[in-house]
Formats: sequence, structure tokens, C-alpha cells
Amino acid sequence: MTIAQQAIEAGGVTPPATVKVWDPFVRVFHWSLVGLFIAAFATGDEVERVHIMVGYAIAALVGLRIVWGFIGTRHARFSDFVKSPGTVVAYLKGATSFKGQRYLGHNPAGGIMILLLLATLIGTCTTGYMMTTRSGWGSHELEEVHEAFANGMLVLIGLHIVGVIWASVEHGENLARAMITGRKKTGTDTSHA
Repeated sequence: MTIAQQAIEAGGVTPPATVKVWDPFVRVFHWSLVGLFIAAFATGDEVERVHIMVGYAIAALVGLRIVWGFIGTRHARFSDFVKSPGTVVAYLKGATSFKGQRYLGHNPAGGIMILLLLATLIGTCTTGYMMTTRSGWGSHELEEVHEAFANGMLVLIGLHIVGVIWASVEHGENLARAMITGRKKTGTDTSHA
């Protein structure tokens, strides 16, 4: 007897079907980046050698994610989730009243967030690297820009978490768990499921 049959006999309700959405690379990238960013932020000026090594690891991950955004699986590709500004605005208008369209992959707001996070990480890594060069060593202005990018990341991370919670409540699914398991429930998805 299958789990679905047992559930039907027990309570008469079939558990929702799920489908694989996030490939292993996307999930490992996401959670590795979370850990590395925390490590980078925590080490800052205190443990410079570790901070620099973590920065290089983040830069490598971002580079791999950009490549994967062009050659990866369907929902990992930029072409799947980068939408026009009009689509993003329309999605946000619907989402603010809990009537946003459900997407199997990233929704339009999530797509913009990914681009903003990647761009900010590129800025953070680039300025961090520049601070290790002969011309950038000891530059207070460059350090200020680097810290501004890092603090910008904190703002974006906060908005990302709010968006994930909002969409999870709106559509009745745990998006954080989906980024661990790789699976989301099937159902209404007019984004070419």
C-alpha cells in the first residue's frame, strides 16, 4: 500500500503531489552562500585571512551560478525567471493583496532579487579584491564602498527573507523547505510549468 493510499484510508485526503524544481547545484549554491556570507560578515576586519578566503569562495560560487544561469536546469536559468519590469510590477501588485500568481520556479520578484543579490555580491567581491591590490591597499574610500555593498547585502537578504515568508503564506507552501528538498507542490502555475 502506498503512502497516498494510506493517507486516503486514514483521513480521506490525498497528500499534495510534488515535483522536482531546484536541482542540487542551486540548493548547494544557495545554502553554501548563506554560510559563507555569514562567515565573511562575522570575520570582517577581525580575521582578515579567513575573510579574504571566504570572499574568494563567494566570488567562485557567484561565477558558477552565473554560468549555471545560462546552461543549468530549466528553473535555474535566467530566461525562466527574469521578467520585464511590467511583469514584476503586476506581480507585486497582486502579491501585496495575497493574490499573486503562483510560479513553480522563482516568481518575478524573486527573479529581480536574484539579480540584485548577484550584482551586490559582485560589487562586494570586486571591491574586496581591489583592497588587496597594490593600488587599493589602505584606501579608506574603497573600504567604505566595500562595506556599503556588504550592508546593502544585509538589506537585500532581509527583503529576500520577507518575500520568501510572504510567498510561503500566500501560496501555502514552505519555500525554505523547497530549497532544501528541491521539491515544490504541483498545482496552478501559469508560468509554463
